[in-house]
Amino acid sequence: MAISPRFPFVEAPDKRNIQDGVRLLEELGAITTDEQQTAYKLTPMGRQLSQLPVDPRLARMVLEAQKHGCVREAMIITSALSIQDPRERPMDKQQASDEKHRRFHDKESDFLAFVNLWNYLGEQQKALSSNQFRRQCRVDFLNYLRVREWQDIYTQLRQVVKELGLPVNSEPAEYREIHTALLTGLLSHIGMKDADKQEFTGARNARFSIFPGSGLFKKPPKWTMVAELVETSRLWGRIAARIEPEWVEPVAQHLIKRSYSEPHWERGQGAVMATEKVTVYGLPIVAARKVNYSQIDPALCRELFIRHALVEGDWQTRHAFFRENLKLRNEIEELEHKSRRRDILVDDETLFEFYDQRISHDVISARHFDKWWKQASRETPDLLNFEKSMLIKEGAEQVSKLDYPNFWHQGNLKLRLTYQFEPGADADGVTVHIPLPLLNQVEEAGFEWQIPGLRRELIIALIKSLPKPVRRNFVPAPNYAEAFLGRATPLELPLLDSLERELRRMTGVTIDREAWQWEQVPDYLKITFRVVDDKNKKLHEGRSLQDLKDALKGKVQETLSAVADAGIEQSGLHIWSFGRLPESYEQKRGNYKVKAWPALVDERDSVAIKLFDNPLEQQQEMWRGLRRLLLLNIPSPIKYLHEKLPNKAKLGLYFNPYGKVLDLIDDCISCGVDKLIDEAGGPVWSEEGFAALHEKVRAELNETVVEIAKQVEQTLTAVFNINKRLKGRVDMTMALGLSDIKSQMSGLVYRGFVTGNGFRRLGDTLRYLQAIEKRLEKMAIDPHRDRAQMLKVESLQQRWQQWLNKLPPQRRQDDDVQEIRWMIEELRVSLFAQQLGTPYPISDKRVLQAMEQIAA
Repeated sequence: MAISPRFPFVEAPDKRNIQDGVRLLEELGAITTDEQQTAYKLTPMGRQLSQLPVDPRLARMVLEAQKHGCVREAMIITSALSIQDPRERPMDKQQASDEKHRRFHDKESDFLAFVNLWNYLGEQQKALSSNQFRRQCRVDFLNYLRVREWQDIYTQLRQVVKELGLPVNSEPAEYREIHTALLTGLLSHIGMKDADKQEFTGARNARFSIFPGSGLFKKPPKWTMVAELVETSRLWGRIAARIEPEWVEPVAQHLIKRSYSEPHWERGQGAVMATEKVTVYGLPIVAARKVNYSQIDPALCRELFIRHALVEGDWQTRHAFFRENLKLRNEIEELEHKSRRRDILVDDETLFEFYDQRISHDVISARHFDKWWKQASRETPDLLNFEKSMLIKEGAEQVSKLDYPNFWHQGNLKLRLTYQFEPGADADGVTVHIPLPLLNQVEEAGFEWQIPGLRRELIIALIKSLPKPVRRNFVPAPNYAEAFLGRATPLELPLLDSLERELRRMTGVTIDREAWQWEQVPDYLKITFRVVDDKNKKLHEGRSLQDLKDALKGKVQETLSAVADAGIEQSGLHIWSFGRLPESYEQKRGNYKVKAWPALVDERDSVAIKLFDNPLEQQQEMWRGLRRLLLLNIPSPIKYLHEKLPNKAKLGLYFNPYGKVLDLIDDCISCGVDKLIDEAGGPVWSEEGFAALHEKVRAELNETVVEIAKQVEQTLTAVFNINKRLKGRVDMTMALGLSDIKSQMSGLVYRGFVTGNGFRRLGDTLRYLQAIEKRLEKMAIDPHRDRAQMLKVESLQQRWQQWLNKLPPQRRQDDDVQEIRWMIEELRVSLFAQQLGTPYPISDKRVLQAMEQIAA
């Protein structure tokens, strides 16, 4: 029958008592509301509870115990909870009684203490007579009458349980099973420990502490349940046990409340997931659990599926339509990156509407989509296919693919280009991808011109980078940029050369190279170079190609050696026994050709053949290696030098301040070999050429070395004389001049200077030293004039050094570049010792003009 609040009680109890009773029965699952929500009715569980002769809470525990195989333990515990605690604690014997009772304690559960006590009593009852058992209870501080009452209730319960057909276990049950059964009757008596207190938060935000007599009092668990809550000075929980929050949810389905937060799309799940929080009476038994959101809010799940999976492409699928749609979209996005625009591809809302209009409303996840599409694709295969026109906004077709190519061509090289529109990123702009084995073949020339689509912006930025006095000649900058692009032939000349020439033609204004401020040009207008390995994995990246070459030189060398045919690289060579040495070497690797430059390498006691990544390094190493191979195959000129060199010259060599005399002689010999190689036309590459060169060197080296040694002796004598004059007290008016002389001498005469300067410069070096002697004579007379001339040279040297630093490292070793240094030495002769003469007219302006011609 239904239970109604309007039940005609003879003497109606307090409404609060009725409400408490109803709440308890709801907690136990004994009653539920009818369909109209106007009255309560008994559930099947409620009918079973009414048959057990114990409190409904305890009855609920016994009924649940059958599911967990712990009916025996449940009957022991519930019958114990039905009576007053049989354990006594007299005021005058508290310590003794506590020690006796401690035998039955369980460190995690006071409920199991009853089971332990029950088992003990059973053993004692079997072993002792009735009187002895009574006396033993007294010794153990147990109330005999309550023990008997406990046993009687257990017997009654056992009888009812038998009638209900509940199986009683004979083996001890597990801790979890027992306490899960007990939980069903104590769901409003659970608690969660506060992090920093010894208190628990219980149902409906009640706060309680474990009673001091509990075995859990000193070390309370994170979660607990108690048999009863007693309020004295505070709220105490008596008879406590450790529980885990996950045990609560299965037995409290009728009480739990679920809340959801952060619904989001998950690629791996192919569905919308959310964070679920499960509470019982306000306690979070599940704080944050990831659950599928499909059954909770299907409409939102459908929207998120379309937006994330179909529009954004964030899912794992093999559907052909999606692959084609993604390909089309990527093409448009790439065009946006290339043109640095965000207005070509239609927005996500347009794509969402496209899918929303075509996909069934019950599609809320990847699994649902697959099931629906399996049928829909048979009927309309092109239902979900994009058309390129629908992806492009009006006007965007003006972007030309020719302006934004996919490859950069340099000679026979074809290098992939990619585009990134992400201001502030390292690779913002255009990136050229260079396979590692091709790095040595790629030249910087041409890259400064940028791709056609960004060239106009680059020219405008360069013009705007000019200092204001210069820049105002080219206003408005966009007009001059357009005019320049209409006149110039891209990549024909270096960009700045072409730009300076055309702007000069337009305005008559000459722009100094130093006026261009590349650092003010936005980074996206400068090419990014990315070196990749065979798997297209990035090895290094930057805006300077030369820096990348320097950083990866070792790796390039390893790659060249790895792809070389066996026998190309050799070591331990003492004679030319390898036929013709190729001046360049190519090997096909995949889709491109690896190129290297072989050369002989000086290894002191022998030579080797190694591959180099650039022809300049090849030439330098080949010269040194060839020199060593020649010296290994001819008699040493030292004996001849000793016989033919005048004693004065020998003495001069022995007073060499730059190391051992034998090192100086070796330097002279190396210089002699270099002179003869140069006279023969430079390095040879064949065995026949080596034989002819060997014969020339063998025949002429002795006399050549004697001639060199004589000049070196004169040079060292001049150095000796100058050093003598530099010693002693120094007039402060001459200090800077003398310091300049020392610096000049260190660049002229040093350890290895004979070979370093070369035979052609030996006579010049002596003349430069003689000019220093003349300068010292004049300096003593007019130090102020000397200082003025010195400042002129210093200014020129600074400009020369700045100019030199801007050149690529390999270019700095070329003869025309090195000649500038010697022109500055000739300028010194002209300024400080004009009477010695110079081989050609010289001035600071002529030096600057020579530098400009080389730069052009």
